Amino acid sequence: MNLVFTVMIIASLIMIIVVSPESAFSIMISGASSALKLAFTLIAIYAIWLSVLGLMEGIGLNKAMNKLFRPITKRLFKGESDLALEYITLNFSANLLGMGGAATPLGIKAMECMEDGSDKATDNMILFMVINSTSIQLIPATIIGLRAAAGSNAASDIILPSLIATVISTVTGVILAKVFAFITKKERKKDSVVLPKAPLFAKIKSRGKA
Repeated sequence: MNLVFTVMIIASLIMIIVVSPESAFSIMISGASSALKLAFTLIAIYAIWLSVLGLMEGIGLNKAMNKLFRPITKRLFKGESDLALEYITLNFSANLLGMGGAATPLGIKAMECMEDGSDKATDNMILFMVINSTSIQLIPATIIGLRAAAGSNAASDIILPSLIATVISTVTGVILAKVFAFITKKERKKDSVVLPKAPLFAKIKSRGKA
C-alpha cells in the first residue's frame, strides 16, 4: 500500500512539473498550510472535549452515565466484567458527544478488558467495533467544528441528519452482528460434536446380539 501511494505522489509531482511547473511549488505550499490549519483546528476541538470529559470524571458524571447505560451494555455485552462495561459506557458517551479522539483510548481499554486470552476477536469485541464504527452522534462536535472553521453559516444543521443516519446504521449493525454471532455459535457447536469411534459401535452391536 505504501508503494502505491509513493508511486501516485511521484506521478502527480511529475505531471504538475510537466504541465504547470510555475504552480507546482505554490500548490505544495498551500497544501501544507491547509494541512497545518486543519491540524490546529482539530487540536482545539479535541482539547475542548477532552477537558469536558475530564470534568465529567471529576464531578462523577461518568458514574451516573455508567448507571444509566448499564442495562443496555449488560444486555448487549453478556458475560463481560464490570470494568469492561464501565469503559464501554464511557466510550459510548464520548462518541455520543462526537468526541472521537477521547473515545479512542477508552475503546482500547475496553478491548483489553474483553480479551479472552486467544488471538481471535470475541463476539462482544466484534459487536463493540461495529457500534464504534457506526457510532450514534447526538452532537457531532468534530464535524460542527470543521464546518464552522470552513466558514459555514449554519454549522449545526448537521445535527439532525447525523443523528438519524447514525441511529439507523447502529441499529442495523447491532442486528447484523448479533445474527452472525448466533450463526457462528451454532456452527461451533456442530463442529464440537464428536461422533463415537467405529469400535464402540461394534461393541454396542455385539452386546445387542448377545
